[in-house]
Amino acid sequence: MQAHRKLLSGLALLALSGAALAQTAAPAAPATAPLPANREVGPFSFFVTSVGSGKGADLGGLAGADAHCQKLAAAVGAGNKTWRAYLSTQSWDGKPAIHARDRIGTGPWFNVKGALIARNVGHLHGDDLEESRIGNAVNWTTALTEQGQSVKRAGDTPNEHDILTGSQPDGRAFVNELTDRTCKNYTSSAEDGGVQVGHFDRTGGVHTALSWNSAHVSRGCSQPKLVSTGGAGYFYCFAAK
Repeated sequence: MQAHRKLLSGLALLALSGAALAQTAAPAAPATAPLPANREVGPFSFFVTSVGSGKGADLGGLAGADAHCQKLAAAVGAGNKTWRAYLSTQSWDGKPAIHARDRIGTGPWFNVKGALIARNVGHLHGDDLEESRIGNAVNWTTALTEQGQSVKRAGDTPNEHDILTGSQPDGRAFVNELTDRTCKNYTSSAEDGGVQVGHFDRTGGVHTALSWNSAHVSRGCSQPKLVSTGGAGYFYCFAAK
């Protein structure tokens, strides 16, 4: 009888030890992993349009492009902000040039997932040496649409990395230049003409192809011409306020 009691006592002790060991070996996982300490997160204020106008570089001018940004943002619940297309215009027909950098507010700007794109206009364009060294965060992983989708980059089918800007690398318009760099200020869908584009994926065979906002000029202004160049008529939208 005494031996039987010792056996039962030993088995109970073994069971308790096993339960304690299981709790030590398999701690409960946290519900959510903490964000890295160096990650800067902020409100949605930047995207690449998920669709273009469907008429090539004819966006209905700056007003039409801004309205397109506003419409797409509203569709995902961000219509309470004032959205502006990142586009420059040229000084034609007696009208002064307009610089893209002057249209988009002061920043900072974050994509739909909260990732920092740029802290301010200077950071976005690398205005001074330090900002140029740091660089903005526009690239193929961060330049998402308003729906949080990736845009087709170089190597994808089709390649849609050309983003309409009409701008020089510093975000300013092409002033005193006879070459059309804006498809008649975004009112033309002709086979001729052209619009300056950037590469959101910063990819290409020449140095300028690494520019997010001023890589090269398109082959024309029609939708087929934009497609043949490597784009789809998309452009950047920034929350100005």
